[in-house]
Amino acid sequence: MTVNKEIVLMIIGMGLVTYIPRMLPFIMFRGKELPPFIQGILKNVPYATLGALIFPAVLYIQEDIWYGIVGAAAAFAAAFLGANVIVVVIGSIAVLSVYSFFF
Repeated sequence: MTVNKEIVLMIIGMGLVTYIPRMLPFIMFRGKELPPFIQGILKNVPYATLGALIFPAVLYIQEDIWYGIVGAAAAFAAAFLGANVIVVVIGSIAVLSVYSFFF
């Protein structure tokens, strides 16, 4: 089996393109403290990402629109109370499990 040279170079290139943006902030901000305003924004990024993932699913659910609304409300409530992102996801799944059992 021969390995195509272009494929190997493409895999290496994709690895570099993925690695560089992840390491750049560590190199640029080593030993520096970010302003509190920027720290506050960065702390909300996981919740904003979670909202961007959940909201379209609420609108496009096929079977029962209430299933999406209940799941989104549970996720929003947990996030509003300051829960960790994984707790928000697991809590929403638990609420939807109970909801699907009764309805």
